[in-house]
Amino acid sequence: MPVIILLCDGMSDYPVNALKGKTPMQAAYKPNMDRLAAFSELGLCKTVPDGLSPGSDVANLSVLGYDPVSAYSGRSPYEAASIGVDMKPTDVSLRCNFVTLSEDGIFSDKTMIDYCADDIGTDEAVSLIKSLNEKLGTPVFTFYSGVSYRNLLLWENGVTGLDCTPPHDITGKPVAPYIVKNSLNAPIYDLMEQALPILAEHPVNKERIKAGKRPANAIWLWGEGKKKELTLFSRKYNIQGAMISAVDLLKGIAKTVGMDVINVEGATGYLDTNFAGKAKAAIDALKGGADFVYLHIEAPDECGHRGEIENKVRAIELIDRLVLSPILDAFGDKLRLLIMPDHATPLSLGTHTRDPVPYLLYKGGAGKYSSFTEETAAASGIFVPRGEMMIDKLIGADIAGREPKNHYAGKKDTLTQ
Repeated sequence: MPVIILLCDGMSDYPVNALKGKTPMQAAYKPNMDRLAAFSELGLCKTVPDGLSPGSDVANLSVLGYDPVSAYSGRSPYEAASIGVDMKPTDVSLRCNFVTLSEDGIFSDKTMIDYCADDIGTDEAVSLIKSLNEKLGTPVFTFYSGVSYRNLLLWENGVTGLDCTPPHDITGKPVAPYIVKNSLNAPIYDLMEQALPILAEHPVNKERIKAGKRPANAIWLWGEGKKKELTLFSRKYNIQGAMISAVDLLKGIAKTVGMDVINVEGATGYLDTNFAGKAKAAIDALKGGADFVYLHIEAPDECGHRGEIENKVRAIELIDRLVLSPILDAFGDKLRLLIMPDHATPLSLGTHTRDPVPYLLYKGGAGKYSSFTEETAAASGIFVPRGEMMIDKLIGADIAGREPKNHYAGKKDTLTQ
């Protein structure tokens, strides 16, 4: 029987005033998810263990069946694996975002305008990375190109524990409170400052400004980690899995655990991604012999980070229509399906939270709800205390605790409408 996890990154949210007090999941027209609710188990799942940050790295490891407490070593080593960087045990990698900072004064005077520099194109980012390597690269520090704003720095014989804040957590905020230099991280903040004049004079950014786009006038380094070996997915679960994602993080996790990585042309990680192509790739993989597909859709998360209310609703609707519908047409009731976010990305906060997330588990049978939302998932009273339990529920053992508390009740929308 085909097995799919449809991971809708950052989909869950809080009620939004502009949506008449509904969450995007409640406001979205998603007939396929809602129809499945009548034949599925709904519940809440805690994907982020206490003591770990609610990043996509931690949460997706958890949903994929790996305990982040023991498996997590930092975000960027998985991205390094995806782009083919061979890390030595003593190397430290860091995510290198191209960002847009304000023009104010020196580095510490600036404000984080945009954590992704207007979704800078990959070709543009490659040119910028080349210049950074030419002028800042050393035997100790090497920059690598990734996709769009998501790039990488490798630090030979580097250190961890740098306490660098993700840029999407400080959008619209002055950066000074987040530039806290110490003996460990000073080289990293020095690199960020040294990159400013290089990027300011780069032809790519001059052309972007002429075109009315935000320049990639700074780098932001964060998410450091060392390479870590994990048990192969096929050995752990006795099934062969495939990963479909536009994001290097997810591809890197998949490569690390020995899953096949399926690249889809036009997959961008945002609202313009090739939703239909991802669905077709999943269907083809399962019909071609794969036992399991982890189908990751980034778009709701990106909309949450940007506070794009209508686009987040639309992202959920596109997933339902262009991804879920053809999958259901292809397999009917001969399917095991888990639909859930990895974490919440509330529009009012613009960043991830550790709230337990709603899930829909379809294995055939009867449910009792007419929609799949944060509210109906909480109303079920089913609470799964660890994310890595979800894959056991999907492919075998039915493991769940019960915690009827509604984690979304009373959350406030603080957006200025």
